[in-house]
Amino acid sequence: MFIHPVLAIDADNRDCLGIAHQQAWVRTKTAARNYDLLPIEEKESYRWLQAAQAAKQCLEQAAEVTVIADRESDLYEQWDRIPNGHTHLLTRSHFDRKLAEGGSLCRWLAAQSAVACFALEVPARAAGRPYKSTDGARSAARTAHCAHMEVRFGQVRITRPQHCRARQPSIELSVVDVLELTHTVVPGEQPVHWRLLSTHAVADVQDALRLVDWYRQRWQIEQLFRTLKRQGLGLEASQLEDAGALLKLASMAVLVAARTLQLVNARDGQSQQRASDAFDGDEITVLEQLQGKLEGKTDKQKNPYPRHVMAWAAWTIARLGGWMGYASEAKPGPVTMLHGLQRFDSIVQGWKLAKMWA
Repeated sequence: MFIHPVLAIDADNRDCLGIAHQQAWVRTKTAARNYDLLPIEEKESYRWLQAAQAAKQCLEQAAEVTVIADRESDLYEQWDRIPNGHTHLLTRSHFDRKLAEGGSLCRWLAAQSAVACFALEVPARAAGRPYKSTDGARSAARTAHCAHMEVRFGQVRITRPQHCRARQPSIELSVVDVLELTHTVVPGEQPVHWRLLSTHAVADVQDALRLVDWYRQRWQIEQLFRTLKRQGLGLEASQLEDAGALLKLASMAVLVAARTLQLVNARDGQSQQRASDAFDGDEITVLEQLQGKLEGKTDKQKNPYPRHVMAWAAWTIARLGGWMGYASEAKPGPVTMLHGLQRFDSIVQGWKLAKMWA
């Protein structure tokens, strides 16, 4: 079974707004021998176009939409069909694409001089399955460290690949390349290297770094999957055998994981995101009623956040999940929030029944 959710993030304050779209499916057959010759609609990778198109429709009231994705989404058909004046793409490059002016993307970038440097806090990463990219196969773990990165950027025009049925023979894109300097590379590990393509214009270093910062928000979808799996819901351990039932479970689990992510993100009180982004009116009423039960007598045991912001709700849910509320404690994580949400949902159902029978 595979799940492909689209997580909506506010570009200004990095708040997680929820799920804009999701797909779930079960792979029932192996790839055809002529897979590369098939139209995109007959490939499993078509899900990237479907997800981007669905995000455009779901978020049509937004001032602007940028669909951010990793290497697998670097599809010429997506560059051809999705962008318009309202919707942009920001994707990590997967291919060393041919350029209309001659040569290739990697050669063009290698000829550019670095225009700036910046520090990037790199989180630890467990070893994963290998994949192929312009940088070679990667599967090794990564150590958390502060990487010093050099920046290159510019405009290129990529050409339509052979056998691709896209309408446009070439497409102009911005490219931002950030590469870790050798003196900060952890011994035995590869340097951090992001080659980003986008339909956003990049006129200066500030524009380039803004795209890098937006791309870093991909960690939120990674956190969502960690919550779905071993760090929370344990979806991969489900013993359901019916595909239909498993797909329904996965769809519900994604919504729960997104709500959990919102609470974990808000736990420090750095955001003024409203609790109404994750809780309805009845639930907020119950959150209000719970304050007297969960707060202690001293200031250190009080909910320190303004009412009705997400941090206020996160403090409450964490307390229900077993967190004691002291600053000296470890911060409540996904498991604590999930336990709290389970208790909270039961309380809300009881409150609704009592209200109905009153």
